[in-house]
Amino acid sequence: MRVRRLAAWTALPLAVTLGLAACGSGGDGGSGSSDPNAAVSIQIGEPQHLVPTNTTETSGSQVLAGLFSPLVDYDAQNKPYEVAAESVTSSDNKVWTIKLKDGFTFHNGEKVTAEDYVNAWNYGAYAPNGQGGSYFFEKIAGYADLQGEKPKAQTMSGLKKVDDLTFTVTLSEPYIDFKTMLGYNAFYPLPDAAFSAPGVLKDSYEQAPIGQGPFKMKGTWQHDSKIDVERYDAYPGEKPKVKGVEFRVYQQLSAAYADVLGDNLDVLPTIPTESLSNAPTDLGDRYQVSPMSSFQFLAFPTFDKDFSNPDVRKAISMAIDRDEITKSVFKGSQEPARSFVSPVLPGYRENTAGSAAEFNPTEAKKLYQAAGGPSKIVISYNGDGGHKDWVDATANQLKANLGVEVVGSAEPKFADLLTKVEKKQPVGMFRLGWVMDYPSMEDYLGPLYSTNGSSNYYGYSNPEFDKLVKEGSAAKTQDEAIAKYQQAEDILAKDMPVIPLRFGENVYGHSSKVKNVEMDLFQRVNLVKIEAAS
Repeated sequence: MRVRRLAAWTALPLAVTLGLAACGSGGDGGSGSSDPNAAVSIQIGEPQHLVPTNTTETSGSQVLAGLFSPLVDYDAQNKPYEVAAESVTSSDNKVWTIKLKDGFTFHNGEKVTAEDYVNAWNYGAYAPNGQGGSYFFEKIAGYADLQGEKPKAQTMSGLKKVDDLTFTVTLSEPYIDFKTMLGYNAFYPLPDAAFSAPGVLKDSYEQAPIGQGPFKMKGTWQHDSKIDVERYDAYPGEKPKVKGVEFRVYQQLSAAYADVLGDNLDVLPTIPTESLSNAPTDLGDRYQVSPMSSFQFLAFPTFDKDFSNPDVRKAISMAIDRDEITKSVFKGSQEPARSFVSPVLPGYRENTAGSAAEFNPTEAKKLYQAAGGPSKIVISYNGDGGHKDWVDATANQLKANLGVEVVGSAEPKFADLLTKVEKKQPVGMFRLGWVMDYPSMEDYLGPLYSTNGSSNYYGYSNPEFDKLVKEGSAAKTQDEAIAKYQQAEDILAKDMPVIPLRFGENVYGHSSKVKNVEMDLFQRVNLVKIEAAS
């Protein structure tokens, strides 16, 4: 089972858009003149990787967003528009033709061609290369032949170069959101210079990635310290308004918060939870809030007899006062969730969980007792993610409202929790979070709830749900797809394999030395908009 955008934190990474109520301005228009020859600093954690097909976390994604330009990005309505692509077209949603814009070059001077995409995607899909984002290519014909210890092939049959700036992608079956997927970093190209032989990436590439984006590497990756990039003047797209960016690695958000308060750090993408109460006062108009796509939930091991009855799951959900916890623990920086997909998405509907997400302790206790719910509930969570406070609050509510023993149980790391869940060890209920890869309902429903979903850790399976999601993916129009996805979401409301808890928001701060600080769909600072105040 593969992990996609599961979120380990409570003050989360990723995604923005319209639709959620914001506490602040969600951006800083700034005023006065700017200095195009100044560099700015942005807090990150130590990236796991800086190879596009192997980067599945937000810090690495932030760096790559400066070094690379995507085929498509997303407008204010979360619809894809072409960036490095001239066009992305299909008449049947199965065979797609991608034409590249002329004029893009890699930072070493190589012209970007169709072959650079084909080579990069084949490298990412080839199982022996162990790329974390390999599954993004599984919809392409021939992907299966690249899997296993001894794959049948090294390249996908679905990728064909047409000419220097054109290639086709044949999928195994129609997928209406394929163009939308292409904004994800796994679909960046790689230059010839990245490879030591066909299909073999140079060991040194990751230390100084060569992209085709608005910034180029300045030196090499300084592990656990910083990554410096500088403006790439030959970039044909929108030019950055700063000379460079220092991505500064912090071990503790509290230290970064102190630095941004003291103007020693320019952008802190996530305000630490313990500072949420004071941040608006501390930072003033440098405190910013904007929507994002994160989704926090409690999952049930549906294979465990204690939680196999949907009425037990529904009763537990009804015994949780989401509004109170959001207000008391998160200081209003997140939104109570009563649906299974984010409000940022086309097709989102309010309160699709219906009565199961309405706080009703009296009915919850009656339902729980009638359904024979367990006398003791354990809520497992990762101790390194800042979850203790809200888990304790939830446990206290369940104790009071259901009259049962409830305890929180912390695993040292997120990976430890996932390992136990994957092995179906007894962990009780467990917390998970999700941040979208690209703006589609399918990106929530498929990975999280399909029988073979890449992050369905709770063993949920409903053939009718699977059928509807598959029909949505193969739909001819977006409206038809959304209708199918919504029908599938309605099934979740009956089965309640998870309890929706909260939708996240970007809560960030910046120094007085920068302006026009914006966060994009995936909790990344917009690197071509930010300016240094002069």
